[in-house]
Amino acid sequence: MTPSAAMREYLAEIYRLQEDSPTVSTTSLAERLEVSPPAVPRMLKRLKSAGYVKHVPYQGVELTDRGREEALQEIRRHRILEVFLVNIMNFTWDEAHEHADELSRGLNNTLTERMAEMTDYPQRCPHGEPIPSKNGELPPISDTCIMNLAVGHKGTISRVRTHEPERLQYFASLNLVPGVKFELVGRAPFNGPMRLRLEREEVVLGAELTKSIWVT
Repeated sequence: MTPSAAMREYLAEIYRLQEDSPTVSTTSLAERLEVSPPAVPRMLKRLKSAGYVKHVPYQGVELTDRGREEALQEIRRHRILEVFLVNIMNFTWDEAHEHADELSRGLNNTLTERMAEMTDYPQRCPHGEPIPSKNGELPPISDTCIMNLAVGHKGTISRVRTHEPERLQYFASLNLVPGVKFELVGRAPFNGPMRLRLEREEVVLGAELTKSIWVT
């Protein structure tokens, strides 16, 4: 059974949620997909009968191997489309995710590969997330959230893990984008704000914002 556009969207979101938790609750899935809670069990029933997900009693759902393959293909389409929107169509990175959500529903592999060719076969999306290969393989990732670092650490921003437009606009205004080098020069106690040096400028970030910054 070939998954519908709606099924592909669910599978991709389950994959993203499983990056932070082995199993996914129906509540978190409804919130991320912005659908009504009763709609989620109906779709999960379809996905389960097609062999894409399995239910873990009292915990939630997780992808099967088949579901993971489909999810990675959908994530590939979505992230290549984001690169195309930013690099070719001149959208900003805070606009790309929402447009890609809408456009990827009608995207097939032929169009995806043409966009990959036109953007020089990108390895990462505009937010720094890795793009799966045509075979559904993800390149290894060895970054960490900047919250885990001590004062004095130097490195490079690898990913900005949020799709909230206002936050992305704010990060861009501070030049906190993938590829930028930083030094952690100060940190208030008890999970207080961080002070970062970016080349010759310094910026201060609250704890809530630092959760989105991942670095190498």
